[in-house]
Amino acid sequence: MATLWNKGTEATDAVEQFTVGNDRILDMELAKYDVQGSKAHIRMLLSIGLLTREEFDSLDAGLDRIAASIENGTFRLEDDVEDIHSQVELNLTRELGQTGKKIHAGRSRNDQVLVDVKLFLRDELKTLRSETLELFDTLQALSERYREVLLPGYTHGQVAMPSSFGLWFGGHAEALVNDMYMLGAAYRVVNRNPLGSAAGYGNSFPLDREMTTRLLGFDSMDYNSVAAQLSRGKSERCVASAIGSLALTLNKFASDCCLFMCPNFAFISFPDNLTTGSSIMPHKKNPDVWEMVRGKCNRILSCENEISILCSNLPSGYHRDSQLLKDILFPALELTHSCLRMTRYMLEHIRINDKILDNPIYSYLFTVEEVNLRTLAGTPFREAYRQVGEEVARGEFKYSRAGAGTLKASDLGHTHAGSIGNLCNDKISLLMKSASNW
Repeated sequence: MATLWNKGTEATDAVEQFTVGNDRILDMELAKYDVQGSKAHIRMLLSIGLLTREEFDSLDAGLDRIAASIENGTFRLEDDVEDIHSQVELNLTRELGQTGKKIHAGRSRNDQVLVDVKLFLRDELKTLRSETLELFDTLQALSERYREVLLPGYTHGQVAMPSSFGLWFGGHAEALVNDMYMLGAAYRVVNRNPLGSAAGYGNSFPLDREMTTRLLGFDSMDYNSVAAQLSRGKSERCVASAIGSLALTLNKFASDCCLFMCPNFAFISFPDNLTTGSSIMPHKKNPDVWEMVRGKCNRILSCENEISILCSNLPSGYHRDSQLLKDILFPALELTHSCLRMTRYMLEHIRINDKILDNPIYSYLFTVEEVNLRTLAGTPFREAYRQVGEEVARGEFKYSRAGAGTLKASDLGHTHAGSIGNLCNDKISLLMKSASNW
């Protein structure tokens, strides 16, 4: 296998296979970012006199051709080439001869990999931001559309107090605001330039790291060369934490949907083509999509812990253990994208039951409402609580506002911010606008 570090000896096939693992496959995700980083690097090399204008023009055009082949799908990582970085340099050397070999001056594979991964993660976070905003908008639209439809609220798995579909959808929309804060925090950690830190101890060339920072659109550089290498694993963990936060929101929503689709509840339903059946029971309509969202989100949640354990006992400087970070994080990112997209797709087809409260099992749903009505009328709260409790015990409780047709959320007199009568969706939208401004 062709390796950048080869000094005349070859690793045995067994060692090579063990150490490389899935890295060659995962490396293809980094191909276009390796070209981006290399283009900025050679422009900087030109500025400090390590490349002539003619050499730079040849390398820059060569990198553009490689970028085009990546874009059109013809670029490939050859069987005997170690990684994507080696392949890019090899292609340039085949085409340009000795000029191709000049591209690596002033950098190590360590900072080359770091900048590739950071550019990749930066784009991933931007995509997650867009997907999260799309889901947020869908949830808010549903919250407004069904704001008047009452929904039983449960605590401890027991019928508790009236909620609404507006409150349910809107609650998960606002939960995404906190997830967006997490994504933004991860973006700020990622969006710093390690290029020029080399193997972690800088370089004797007069590198212009401010220039590459500007060319690659980073907020700043990782200034200290050791700190740049210490960001390996920390950047990935921050991203894992952010997608874990998203996974928590999606997991709970999926769990709700599994429960609410159960015929015992029948709060929501979906078209037959979005559910699955049974091989033996012809009546079954299983919530397989939501169960898979729930299960995949549990896998995403494990990602941060796995990264933490992998990196927890490594001294300063680069260690080959870090290669496994891609094995952990990249699949988790793809799971996150798929769960966000599928959740939104399912919500585009959701059906709401607006007759839930016709079921007599919800006759005690309004006990707190009745206590509050009597309290507002002048009865001390504890006395009103005792009265209603005794009526429940005797089987005589009736909500005094019932019986005048189907109750709506606005009939219950909830006016405080964040209640079923005052969802504050406009304010939540402003929060999301601010949270996503990165």
